[in-house]
Amino acid sequence: MTTSRLPDHEQRILEEMERVLRRDRRLDRRMRTLRPRRPSALSRSASWRPPVWIAALLLAVSIGLMVTGIRTSEPGVIWAFAAVWPFTLFSAFRLLCRWTED
Repeated sequence: MTTSRLPDHEQRILEEMERVLRRDRRLDRRMRTLRPRRPSALSRSASWRPPVWIAALLLAVSIGLMVTGIRTSEPGVIWAFAAVWPFTLFSAFRLLCRWTED
């Protein structure tokens, strides 16, 4: 790839494209009023930044349910652990991401 100027015919094509785009009023309005779209529920949950106390509480509840499930082998306790554990991992992961950001 060269770093020199475009050839004349490519420069003319580029200028024509720019001229057509400048005449598009809808595009011009959208570019001037460029605002972020409303984030989806998935992107909002993916950007959630849990406080340390929530991550610690989820970890304590998960460990308590795990120990209780191991000792008693009750299906309800095991299912409760299975329901809480993903939220614990997600909050711990988000917390670690926050701590490692610049």
